[in-house]
Amino acid sequence: MTQSLVLDIMRNAFITILKLAGPILIISMLIGLIISILQATTQIQEQTLSFVPKLIAVLLGLIILGSYMINTLTDLINYLYGLIAILS
Repeated sequence: MTQSLVLDIMRNAFITILKLAGPILIISMLIGLIISILQATTQIQEQTLSFVPKLIAVLLGLIILGSYMINTLTDLINYLYGLIAILS
């Protein structure tokens, strides 16, 4: 196993992590920003007002993007298994 192969595996793993976590984090940040603006304008400082909409949005995001996330992770695993077959 060469150094370039290890770096290629790490690069693919990091890109996959960004593809999997990125959309969910963006959804959570956008909902948090909207709720923060709403709280600042109405001066309502309730903790659950921030938590519950983010939780619902993340769950909906996982339901909608779940198949994409599974396919992306499966592609990475198939790539890694293909490398194992080549190396052995």
